[in-house]
Amino acid sequence: MMQLIKFPEKHQWASILKRPVFDNTALVGTVQSVLGAVKIEGDAAVKKYTAQFDGVEINEILVTEAEIATAMALVSKELKAAIIQAVANIRQFHNNQLAPVEVIETMPGVKCWRKSVGIEKVGLYIPGGSAPLFSTILMLGVPAQIAGCKEIVLCSPPNKSGELHPAILFAAQLVGITKIYKIGGVQAIAAMAYGTETVPQVYKIFGPGNQYVTCAKQLIQQQGIAIDMPAGPSEVCVLADATANPVFVAADLLSQAEHGADSQVLLVTDSLTIANQVQSELVKQLDKLSRKELAIKALNNSTCILIKDINEGIELVNAYAAEHLIIACENPENISNQIYNAGSIFLGNYSPESVGDYASGTNHTLPTNGYAKAYSGVSVDSFVKKITYQQLSPTGLSNIASIVELMAEAEGLDAHANAVRVRRINELKN
Repeated sequence: MMQLIKFPEKHQWASILKRPVFDNTALVGTVQSVLGAVKIEGDAAVKKYTAQFDGVEINEILVTEAEIATAMALVSKELKAAIIQAVANIRQFHNNQLAPVEVIETMPGVKCWRKSVGIEKVGLYIPGGSAPLFSTILMLGVPAQIAGCKEIVLCSPPNKSGELHPAILFAAQLVGITKIYKIGGVQAIAAMAYGTETVPQVYKIFGPGNQYVTCAKQLIQQQGIAIDMPAGPSEVCVLADATANPVFVAADLLSQAEHGADSQVLLVTDSLTIANQVQSELVKQLDKLSRKELAIKALNNSTCILIKDINEGIELVNAYAAEHLIIACENPENISNQIYNAGSIFLGNYSPESVGDYASGTNHTLPTNGYAKAYSGVSVDSFVKKITYQQLSPTGLSNIASIVELMAEAEGLDAHANAVRVRRINELKN
C-alpha cells in the first residue's frame, strides 16, 4: 500500500517526489530498427511488425466503411448517447479557444496581426492494448476539427481478430475521422511519420502510448516531425485537508492507479486522520476492481505525505507539478489561485478526475513527469500554427524607416537598411 512519510524536510522533497524512472536506452535500438524498416519498406514492414508484435496477420491496414458500419451496430445505445454528450461538452469548451483576428496598428500606417492556421496533416495514436482508449479520440479529434486540420489520420492496434474496438470506430466517425488504420506500436508512429503506400505522412503526431511508442515519438521528433508533448506514465496528486471525504479521495487515487503498474498517485495532507482513513478505504475499494493487480503495483510505488499545514502542501504540490491535481480542501478556489504547476486542476469534493478524463469538456491529454512546469495540455492551439502578418502603407514605412535603418546599420546589416531605404527613395521619386 502507499508509503506514509511524515513531515519531510524541504531538502528531502526532490527525492520523495521523484517519478519512477524508466531507462529507454535498451529500447532505442529496437525502436530505431522498426522506424527504419517502415521508412524503407512501407506497408510490408507495417504488416510484418503487426504480426510479430500484435500476433495478428493484417491484409488490409485501412478500416473499411463496412467495418465501420458493423461496429456502429455493436455499440450500445447508452454508450453512444454518453459519447455524443461528451463530444458536445468537449466541443463547447474547445470552440471558445478560438480567438478572433485582431489587427493592431503599432504606428500610424503600420498594421500587424496574427492568425491561427490549422496544421495541414496530423496523426492521432490511440492505444488499444489493455484498454481501448476511445475517449482519447474525442480529446484529439474534436480540437483537430475545430482547428481546421485538413487531414486527420488515426492509428490504433488491432485485436487478435484483426479488428478495432467498436467504440473506437464509433468515436472516430462521430468526430469526422475517416482515415483509420489498424496499426499499433512503433510501426504506427513510423507509418504516420514517414508515410507508406497506404498511410499518409503527417506533420505532427498526438496521443499516449507505452514505452515503445513514447520512445518512437521522441526519436521521430529529432528528425523534424512534431509531437504533442513529452509523455510519461499517468499520475494524480490529491491535496486534502480535514474536510476531505476519504472515500472520494481513495476512489480518485485508485482511478489513476488502475491505468498501470507505472502510474503514480500522491496524497498530500495535513491530517493524519484523513491519511489513515484513505489507506483503509483503498483496501476496501481495491477488492471491487477488475484491474486490482495493476492498481496494487501502482500503489506500492506511491506515497502519502503528511505536511504541517496546507500552505506547505501548496508549495509541495507546486514542486511536484502533477498531471492531475485534485484540491479536496476547504476553499479550493483560493488554493487553486496559488497553484502554478499542474496540468489540470479539480476543485472540491465533487470534482473527480474521471470527469476530466471523459466528459466535462476539458482535455485529458496533459503533461506528465513534471513537464507541467513548462507545458500545457492539448488544446486547439496544439493543432494550429500562429502566423503573423504585417502591412505598411507608404506613410507607415516613412514613419518607421529611420528606426529600422539605424538599428540595421548598428548591427552591420547594410542590406536590411537598404531594403527600407530603396522604398523611401522610390516613394520620394513618385
